[in-house]
Amino acid sequence: MEQLIEILKSLHPEVDYETCDTLIEDNIIDSFDIVTLISEINDEFDVAIPADEIIPENFNSAQALWQLVERLLDD
Repeated sequence: MEQLIEILKSLHPEVDYETCDTLIEDNIIDSFDIVTLISEINDEFDVAIPADEIIPENFNSAQALWQLVERLLDD
């Protein structure tokens, strides 16, 4: 999870990713950020995020994104 937080902080260091659960809803991260996140997650964790998993619910918080990464790592 720490690695994921570091990736997120590289995009928007002012956000408290430990508590924020409205990253998409509040337009904190945008589509360009999502593309960057997908690429960084692929590089860092060696997982590919399938297109059907690129939904707001999976990117609205660091916790939701981490759960996605863990699920993909288990597959």
